[in-house]
Amino acid sequence: MTAGLNISILSYYQYMDNSQVDNFIGKKIKKIRMENNLTQEKLAVKADVSYTTLTKIESGVIKRPAVQTIVKIAKALDISIDELVK
Repeated sequence: MTAGLNISILSYYQYMDNSQVDNFIGKKIKKIRMENNLTQEKLAVKADVSYTTLTKIESGVIKRPAVQTIVKIAKALDISIDELVK
């Protein structure tokens, strides 16, 4: 694991510790997905996460997704974890 990824994961865990967590990360994923003209299905396949998981994250059913899932989604969107949590 590279130092940059370690910092990104640290940022994610700091985000996760925030008691004010709403559905910020889900809304951010949806915004970036739509900017990239990707359907939920296409992003799920590209990120190698289940369609159901992605839809639950975007809709706020899953408010604190696993870091492994966020890493996959960030890679599929070609962005850093930091960009997702800030």
